[in-house]
Amino acid sequence: MMKLYWSPRSPFVRKAMVCAHELGLANQIELVRRVAAMRVPNPAIMDHNPLSKIPTLVRTDGTALFDSLVICQYLNELAGGDLFPASGDAKWQVLRWHALANGLLDLLVLWRNERDYEPLRTELLQAFATKTRACVARFEGDVELFGKVPLSIGSLTIGCALGYLDYRFPELEWRTQAPRLATWFGPVSARDSFRLTEPAD
Repeated sequence: MMKLYWSPRSPFVRKAMVCAHELGLANQIELVRRVAAMRVPNPAIMDHNPLSKIPTLVRTDGTALFDSLVICQYLNELAGGDLFPASGDAKWQVLRWHALANGLLDLLVLWRNERDYEPLRTELLQAFATKTRACVARFEGDVELFGKVPLSIGSLTIGCALGYLDYRFPELEWRTQAPRLATWFGPVSARDSFRLTEPAD
């Protein structure tokens, strides 16, 4: 059985597990709880991933895969799935949506860590907020495109980013800015893959 170094709060772990559920592979993965704090490297993770980051997937042969995109690609290939278009414009569009949503997740994790430390760097926090609003606006503009095609690595990562906004930044009230995106997110967040991977403290 594969092992996934995991935390119930990590949006990148959630992305990998949403893929696993969508692909019917979740029951082949043992979840191993590990703490991956930015300032405190975890030797148990570093045995497999020198970056001390999660998710890290340990395959049945003992070799490890990271980061979340590589894990998702591996699971998709293992299951013969269609979360990654093979070629053409569809491929690049999906990877573009993934890159923007994954970049937003990177930003949000940094923002969440930054606001916990004193003194607050107001200019940096304002930059995080500006970039977040711009990403949500872009998703709102593109929702007619990704909302009309089957779930992909791009759209499910957008879903994970919106879920993380709900979890860590409810005060931003992103639905007010993006009502069409909110309409799309409703049924997506109700999918089993999202319900079973909701972040929790």
